[in-house]
Amino acid sequence: MAKSIMIQGTMSNAGKSLIAAGLCRIFKQDGYKVAPFKSQNMALNSYVTKEGLEMGRAQVVQAMAAGVEPSVRMNPILLKPTTDMGSQVIVQGQVVGNMRAMDYFAKKKEYIPVIRESYEQLAAKHDIIVIEGAGSPAEINLKQDDIVNMGMAKIADAPVLLVGDIDRGGVFAQLIGTVMLLEPEEQDRIKGLIVNKFRGDKKILDPGIAMLEERAGKPVLGVVPYADVDIEDEDSLASSLTETHIQAEIDVAVIRFPRISNFTDMQALSMERDVSVRYVTKPSDLGEPDVILLPGTKNTIQDLLWLREGGLETKITRLAKKGTIVFGICGGYQMLGGALKDPMQTESALGGVRGMGLLPVATVFEEEKQLENHTYRIGMPEGIFASLGGKKVAGYEIHMGRTEAADNDGVLQPFVIGPDGEVLGYAAGTVAGSYIHGIFDEVVFREAFINLLYVRKGKTRGESEHLSIHEYRERQFDKLARILRESLDMDRIYEILELRRLG
Repeated sequence: MAKSIMIQGTMSNAGKSLIAAGLCRIFKQDGYKVAPFKSQNMALNSYVTKEGLEMGRAQVVQAMAAGVEPSVRMNPILLKPTTDMGSQVIVQGQVVGNMRAMDYFAKKKEYIPVIRESYEQLAAKHDIIVIEGAGSPAEINLKQDDIVNMGMAKIADAPVLLVGDIDRGGVFAQLIGTVMLLEPEEQDRIKGLIVNKFRGDKKILDPGIAMLEERAGKPVLGVVPYADVDIEDEDSLASSLTETHIQAEIDVAVIRFPRISNFTDMQALSMERDVSVRYVTKPSDLGEPDVILLPGTKNTIQDLLWLREGGLETKITRLAKKGTIVFGICGGYQMLGGALKDPMQTESALGGVRGMGLLPVATVFEEEKQLENHTYRIGMPEGIFASLGGKKVAGYEIHMGRTEAADNDGVLQPFVIGPDGEVLGYAAGTVAGSYIHGIFDEVVFREAFINLLYVRKGKTRGESEHLSIHEYRERQFDKLARILRESLDMDRIYEILELRRLG
């Protein structure tokens, strides 16, 4: 069986996912076969595997760093919040239903066999498993029947590294307080502390580090600087979602819905030096961008009503009529139509609402979720999107609605076509949408889309790296690994693992 090491944090967004991804890359570089694992993930950013199963994107990113194929065994339980009080529960990649928080807490211990089986299947085929916790292990109200922090560490018999976020302040209280709130046997599992997201001269920290080690009774295995790496962050606190400024030639305004999902779709655009991706929550911030992107959302109807009530719908519609390109993905695509019908009340007790009316299509929500991972192609649209015709796009679908053409007087054109000929996106005028997540990842399509925006501005684009998203991610993983090697005591970490460096 594989050796394991677990990364826990003092709070959400302490940097657990990034540290875990970096360790996955380091162990891979050092010659080990490594896999990530997180027993329970709560996130709205998800991914569809080649088998058509759904998992959290954090473990997908970590699998990419480890150089292995993503598998739902790496994330056996995924919770996708639908309301403030409940979530859709996905077990081993498949939806088992919606549950209120209290109902799930009462039931979660029943999932321990599923978690154990998934972990053991991974451990049998790998040398090292890098396990990620969730939130904080010291949430005393959640410790009963814990399956994701110290409960998971016990299942895997894993040593724990505890990560604290110094950027938000109070890191000494975070780390010492977390250790003190744990039971003695849980404290024994913690083999080292990591101070994360540090800015400045590390020597200033030295007196505090000495006191931290004395008070917590644990060694500090490293101070990790605030890493300037562009690696997907699935957390709703992601710093990318706070970007509001135009910093490049092409201005992409993304509507930040309250229930925004799969905002990782934008990474391929943001990696381009001449493209600014900024997030908008109110009409006054929208301005007149080159393109307005409506991303995915876990609740299309409620977020459409938010868009309407806050005045953004009116502003977007006005700009669309003036010729601004408006592009919707998944839930954002559904909003663009004339009607959203929900006869089974899958999303809302309203039974449906009118759409934005920018595309002559209608969406009907169904109980069964569509999960697909394919290569798709752009149709042969006329007009503004003609230069995109025939391009290949690779991506995946996660949706509970079907969108079909309505009466359109010939203005509606197929935009994205699936391998079986099904139309998975339409275009009309300067408005287009698609169900495909990751649509900008394919370099040929992305470059053609950006060139289209330049042409609309009457400008010619300069030289581009034509970098694939895979190449870009590989560079970022290697950069992260270099940073962690320089700042963590990797010799001590290998001792904790009871492994030696290979090669």
